[in-house]
This record gives sequence, structure tokens and C-alpha cells, in this order.
Amino acid sequence: MPTATMTTKGQLTVPAEVRERLGLRAGSRVSFVPTEDGTYELRVERGSVRDLAGLFPWDGPPKTLEEMDDAVAAGAAETVHRLAD
Repeated sequence: MPTATMTTKGQLTVPAEVRERLGLRAGSRVSFVPTEDGTYELRVERGSVRDLAGLFPWDGPPKTLEEMDDAVAAGAAETVHRLAD
């Protein structure tokens, strides 16, 4: 059974076998869920791009990909201009 030792900073290194089995990568988030018997379950938080739906509501007409690309380019150019000043 894979094991890990906690550091003085409260950090654990998840064994490679467990990381691979759970699909964990750098930046992965896990939850520690208390159970009725006093133990904890480790659960991998899995998100989907669909979770972002409605995060930024838009009431106007739909935008094309070209319009979105143009808006991103304009915002990037504005940021570069601001940083150059």
C-alpha cells in the first residue's frame, strides 16, 4: 500500500502510483471529505469547461470567433501599450 510522510510544513508528496491512478497533475485540486466513521476521503475535484457556463452573462447578440479574436488582440495591444508607458 502506498504511503506518504508529512513535512513540517504540512505537505505530503502523493506517491507516483496514486497520482497516476487518480490522474493528478501539477495544479490538480483535491478535497478531504470527512466520513461518518471519523476518517477522510480524498476526492479529486474534476471540472469541466461547462462549469463556466453563465459565469459572465451576455445579453447582446452572439459574437463570432473572429469578433472574439479581434477583441482579445485589441485587449492585448492595449495592455502592451499601457506597460510601455
